[in-house]
Amino acid sequence: MLMSKLILFDCDSTPSAIEGIDELGRLRGPDVFRRVESMTNDAMEGRLPVEAVFGRRLEIIQPRRADLEEIGRRYIETVEPEALGVLAELRRDGWSPLILSGGFSNAIRPLAEYLGISRVEAVELYFEADGNYSGYDTTYPTTRSGGKPEVVERLRAELRPERIVMIGDGVSDLETKSVVDLFVGFGRYVRRARVKAEAAHFIESLAELPALLTLPRRK
Repeated sequence: MLMSKLILFDCDSTPSAIEGIDELGRLRGPDVFRRVESMTNDAMEGRLPVEAVFGRRLEIIQPRRADLEEIGRRYIETVEPEALGVLAELRRDGWSPLILSGGFSNAIRPLAEYLGISRVEAVELYFEADGNYSGYDTTYPTTRSGGKPEVVERLRAELRPERIVMIGDGVSDLETKSVVDLFVGFGRYVRRARVKAEAAHFIESLAELPALLTLPRRK
């Protein structure tokens, strides 16, 4: 199905207040949480490439299938309070929302369903029959730096929208700036200096988003 206007949302610290990978670490106790959170911040601030921490965090945590289900619940419990209303307004204005994330589709899908978003572009985790972790989709672009722009280009070719907008809080989201029509930084939960400095617009409330989409186009 072709979509005339496409708006891509990061998941973590954007339509939900939490970072899913960090919450998985929290389930393993404070020491694991601190280690994982530090690696996440290094990647999201651009101090380390995503690929330097992606698999390592999962190796440390060894998440179980039930853990992903728990994070799915936490995403909904911590949903951005303005998300449902803003998404309804965007749809009325002809925008089709997708989630584009370096997180885990297993956990994100419940949030997407809650928000009425039918498509999630994220990383699949794999589990054994007993629920133990067995790996992740190492081929998926958002497991590495520069991956989100790859997905944007694929979506552009597939859906042929007249306009693409991306909103997110991290450097991996900022990387899409050159391949979208507008990049909007989001700082309600985490304010990242580089994202704030380089985004065309930087907001701390999703309620600000619809008005931005009517302004003259900027990168």
